[in-house]
Formats: sequence, structure tokens, C-alpha cells
Amino acid sequence: MHALVIDDERSLAAGLRAGLEIEGFTVDVAYDGNDGVTCARRRTYQVIVLDIMLPGLDGYAVCKLLRAENNWTPILMLTARSGEHDQLTGLDAGADDYLTKPFSYAVLVARIRALLRRGTPQNARVLTLGDLRVDPAAGRVWRGDTEIRLTARELAVLEFLLRKRGVLVTKQEILDQLWGSDFEGDANIVEVYIRRLRNKLDRPFGRENIETHRGAGYRLLERDGR
Repeated sequence: MHALVIDDERSLAAGLRAGLEIEGFTVDVAYDGNDGVTCARRRTYQVIVLDIMLPGLDGYAVCKLLRAENNWTPILMLTARSGEHDQLTGLDAGADDYLTKPFSYAVLVARIRALLRRGTPQNARVLTLGDLRVDPAAGRVWRGDTEIRLTARELAVLEFLLRKRGVLVTKQEILDQLWGSDFEGDANIVEVYIRRLRNKLDRPFGRENIETHRGAGYRLLERDGR
């Protein structure tokens, strides 16, 4: 799961990043509205935590702009303001939920998980490809009637490929999306996870849905492999 935190309070942003990483998220941080919009355009996120009082574009403007561009990533707004008018303004701008500072971190995580369970109009809660079904929010995967256990990272790679079905994605795109653009480890880690997915989802069921293009990348296709 990939989260974007947009907040100019660097200590708070660092705390949110550390906490969400413990919860299993890969987290990017932007410190002003313009950089936040750039990040949201460049990468697909499962949730955006957005402060209202930002330099450059404020949170309301960021939210309106993303919605105008048909970016329907769930947005949780954070603000020091507590008035009903400010809450309504945030929700009218397109936010999905609203949390007033100071807040309980446990409540923030619970709100994020509720947003993820709810899904978005553009992203079906359950993703399908032939007899493969994935419920990203619940972390569950099935091949036909058989449920398959995946780790959080395996699930994230599979979800990314599913959302890009039929499209050739490079190893670097997968690294940037799921490990972050500042990842300094071995890029071959992607091959390790692709192999794990094949061993769990394809080979036991006589399928060949995950296609490798050597030197180019990977593509998920709907076919029975026979």
C-alpha cells in the first residue's frame, strides 16, 4: 500500500511517515501543495493524507485540482481548524474524511483503513482477472474458489500489475511505485516477488498470467495458459 503525506509541519510529517511504514505502507512526503500535486500525478497512491494549511496551493485547492483531473484516491484532510464550516469546505472540495489536530494516531489509522475498505468510484473494491480475484483492502486473494495467502508486499506487486493489466510495466516502475524512488537496494528484488507470485498464483493452477519481457518488464494478461 502506497500513501502520500502532504504536510508542511516536518516533524508531524516525519511522524506520520514512520507510523504508516510500521503499518505496512510505503510513504512519500511532500511539504507544499504544488509538490503534493506533482507526486499525486506521478504515482498511484492508495490514500493521501492532506493538510489544509499549506504553502503554495492550500489543501482545498489541492483536493479540488486532483478531483478535477479524475484522481479519486481517498483523501483524509488534516487541519488545526475545528469549525463546522471548515469541515464542510473540505468535504465539498472532494475530501473523503476530515481529522482535526491534535488527533490520536490510532484514530487516524482507523480512518485510513475505513477509507481503503470503502474504495473509490473508479477502483472496484475487488479486482478480477479471469478466475483471479483480489480484495486489496481486506488483503485477500482467490484463484477460483481457492484462497491464496500472500504477504503484504506480494499483494502490493499483484495489485499494481492488476491495475496496469495488459500494459507492459518496467522493473523501475514497480520499484518506484512500491519501494519508493529513493530505494537503494538490489533492483532484482522485483524478480524475486514476480517469481513468488508465479509459484503461488500461476503454476499450481496451470496458468501463465504473468508475462516476462526480458530487458523490458512484466505484463499481466488474461489467459488460461493451456
